[in-house]
Amino acid sequence: MEVVINLIIQIVAGALGGNGIASAVKNADMGATGNSIAGALGGIGGGMLLPMLTGLGAAGGMDIGTIVGQVVGGGVGGAILTVIVGMIKNSMQKA
Repeated sequence: MEVVINLIIQIVAGALGGNGIASAVKNADMGATGNSIAGALGGIGGGMLLPMLTGLGAAGGMDIGTIVGQVVGGGVGGAILTVIVGMIKNSMQKA
């Protein structure tokens, strides 16, 4: 059950991070749906990588450290993937 909750936290945080960065970086904007999908996928990856790299929330369980680790990792991962995909997509449209 904890795995499912962590995955949901990562997806939501990633979607929020993707939409947030797309509103700040106009060259990366792909529309709300595109930003949410790219952010959610990036959130899953970032939410899994951050605890491995930093130990933040790596202990498992549902304590505050784990939740913060999932939110931060998901948000940052979602933002990064949204910027990368958005810039590639928008540069291909111009060509």
